[in-house]
Formats: sequence, structure tokens, C-alpha cells
Amino acid sequence: MKKDNKPLGPSQRMLRVGELVRHALADIFARGEIEDEALAGSVVTVPEVRMTPDLKLANAYVMPLGGAHADEIVTVLNRHAKYIRGRIAPRINMKYAPEIRFFVDDTFDEASRIDALLRSDRVKRDLDHDGDDSDED
Repeated sequence: MKKDNKPLGPSQRMLRVGELVRHALADIFARGEIEDEALAGSVVTVPEVRMTPDLKLANAYVMPLGGAHADEIVTVLNRHAKYIRGRIAPRINMKYAPEIRFFVDDTFDEASRIDALLRSDRVKRDLDHDGDDSDED
């Protein structure tokens, strides 16, 4: 907790609503409810939706299968954001549907980068060196 007793991370309510929006988005994408040439044949996953504390804005992180044309797909989804918001409203059963903004999910790239670092020769050398020190005791 911070000094002013506010939690550091998202509240349970923010997490719960984010998960509701994520499921609704995944359902919309799976059913192909957005008619746009750029989305034809694309499978879009929604790994995470982060809500603002007032629940009025949902930041949806999406990634097309294989990562191809991710920026283009995000542009298309942001262009259809109002339509998507209208399709989500009845599915999440809230007084107001949040405004949705789409972003490319880069967590997979970041995880790959960290994995590559951990498998690098430099890290292996350090780990082997640490193992040699423990044998001497």
C-alpha cells in the first residue's frame, strides 16, 4: 500500500470488469461481428483488458494470431470502437459501457526477449561460475 492507503494495483472491481470486457471482445472477434476487409481471415486474441478506476475506459490489448499486421488490425479496431462498444454493452450488464481503446499486446515479444537473455552465453557462464563457487565450500 502507498502512504495514503490506496492500493498499488487495480482493484478487484477493475479486474472483474476488465475480465468481463475481455470475454465480450473475444466473443465478438470469434463470431466475426466486425465486418472489415482488414479483419477478414484474422484471428485476434485479447490477452488483457485494463480498466481505469472509474470504469469508463477500457484499454484492450490485442494480438492477431502469428502477430502479422498487428498495427493495422489495431487501427481497424480503433476505427470500429464505437460499434464494438455498442455490441459489448448488453453483454457486460453495466449501467454504462466503457469506451474502448485498442493497443498491440507486446507481452509476448517482451517474454521472448527475456527468454533469449536468460539463454544467452553470458548468463550461462555466470550460472556455471556460481555453481563452481558452491562446490568449493
